[in-house]
Amino acid sequence: MSTRSAGLDEAVTSLSAGVRHWIGQHAGYLDSPAGRAELPVTPRVKALLQLALLGRYWGKAAPADTALDQVTGAVERAWARPDFPHLLTLDRRYARQFELMYAALAPAGAVTDAPRSVLARLASDGYLAPRRKSPYLHLEARFYADLAGAEHRFAPYRELYEASLPARAGALPVADLDVCVVTHTVFYLSDFGHRDPGLTEEARRRALHVVERLTEHCVGLGEWDLVGKLVLAQYCLGADPLDTPSGAAGLRMLAGVQTPGGAIPGRSVLRRAPAGATPVDFFRKSYQATLVTALATLIVTSGRTGALPAAGAPAVPAGRAAGAVPAVRAAQPVPAGRAARAVREAR
Repeated sequence: MSTRSAGLDEAVTSLSAGVRHWIGQHAGYLDSPAGRAELPVTPRVKALLQLALLGRYWGKAAPADTALDQVTGAVERAWARPDFPHLLTLDRRYARQFELMYAALAPAGAVTDAPRSVLARLASDGYLAPRRKSPYLHLEARFYADLAGAEHRFAPYRELYEASLPARAGALPVADLDVCVVTHTVFYLSDFGHRDPGLTEEARRRALHVVERLTEHCVGLGEWDLVGKLVLAQYCLGADPLDTPSGAAGLRMLAGVQTPGGAIPGRSVLRRAPAGATPVDFFRKSYQATLVTALATLIVTSGRTGALPAAGAPAVPAGRAAGAVPAVRAAQPVPAGRAARAVREAR
């Protein structure tokens, strides 16, 4: 029996159109002279890699969407810059991960040989072999190496999953689980919902139970960025998040906090962009959660319906017209009990 409330489909459609509109409007800023001057280098590079990932799946879900052109244009310009490969390596903690993502996400028709040169160096350095990587980094490296078409010596996906956090998380308290590791494990196994994750039915049910527990927990905390990832992970494990109590509550929460301009205004209710935030501060607060929501709603909605409307500003209910409500509102923390009740009421 469906737990979906009236209007949820329409709310998610509007949510998706709005976040894609905002991302399209702001994609070019990341590699603009202003963006290079105003944003720290490593977060900016990571944001461009995330934008390239979004563009890959946006192209699968809604290739005719005009806002996609703004995203692909920004990615192509960044990848064409001769200094971009060097920027990937400035923070040694992330250098090889960033380089492998850069090579895997190179836009079609890239006019530079730099991605191939990066792959060759990673192979010669031994990064495309297991060595001492953690199970999660091993899985991540396999996913991006496969995406890049690179030869590697990584274990099969089923073996990597058996050593992963979600495979071992059944009895652990949700507060002890790393949401990003759990969700990205599911993303890599399933190619972000575009292939069967290759799990037995029992393993799939156990993983989905972990993800649903985490979704309910993060909805209660008002963790917007994490809820977007968890909603997508539910879909990747074969569930329809519009029909699960936690997924429906999470999507309603994201639709409820979306600004008239389309952004999700921060990673969480406690890390929301404050009233009076400068445009740069608002962008830095909003980019991650807005991009995650765009990716999740693109994949979930297109997977359920086979089609998406074009990106555009979300429909704003009466009383919330853009002229009447500031684009950036003051943070108003939602009590955990109220958010948790939303999950229970969806049952």
